[in-house]
Amino acid sequence: MKSVSYSVIAALAAVVSLSAQESSHLAFQVGAGFTEPVGRTGIYSDVGFNTSAGIGYNFNPYVGVLIDANVNSLGVNSATLSNIGVQGGNVNVFSATLDPIVHLTPHEKVDVYFTGGGGEYRRSQIFVAPIAPGNFGAAPYLGLTRPSNQLAYSSSVNKPGVDIGMGIAFGSKWGGKFYAEARYNKIFLGGYYNMEFEPVTFGYRW
Repeated sequence: MKSVSYSVIAALAAVVSLSAQESSHLAFQVGAGFTEPVGRTGIYSDVGFNTSAGIGYNFNPYVGVLIDANVNSLGVNSATLSNIGVQGGNVNVFSATLDPIVHLTPHEKVDVYFTGGGGEYRRSQIFVAPIAPGNFGAAPYLGLTRPSNQLAYSSSVNKPGVDIGMGIAFGSKWGGKFYAEARYNKIFLGGYYNMEFEPVTFGYRW
């Protein structure tokens, strides 16, 4: 009976050990930062912001892969708004990309890495314009006042895109790493209409 018990305990210990080794290969990250429009996109857009989250797998200390989900939001600049005759507007991009990552110095205090890949991008544009007098009344007794703007135009499109960038990561006492990275993104909308931007993101990876 003792031998059976020892065998069961040994088997459970082996399973726990393998699970721990497997989980150590998993990678997670979250971050946020600012987004710089570049190329032709910079002609009509202002600097915006970004948020990101990712999950992936480290094959070894030097090579891994991440599935990244990112949201980038850019304002439309005043010159462009004036040209098209609307009060305000913004461009939002949601992307889901598969990004290999290569660490150059994974065992050093400062880890330098390169990453890049591609995937699906969804670009949404929203523009608002002043409401014409008489289109919407105020009702103070209901807590309603006359709004100053109304939706003038919106559109969304799904297109493929690519990203490439580099970053640095610093170890922490919690076992993960703080990182800062910059990536160039390009959405293939067709010739002149391709969208380009560079999010700079600060976050934590473990």
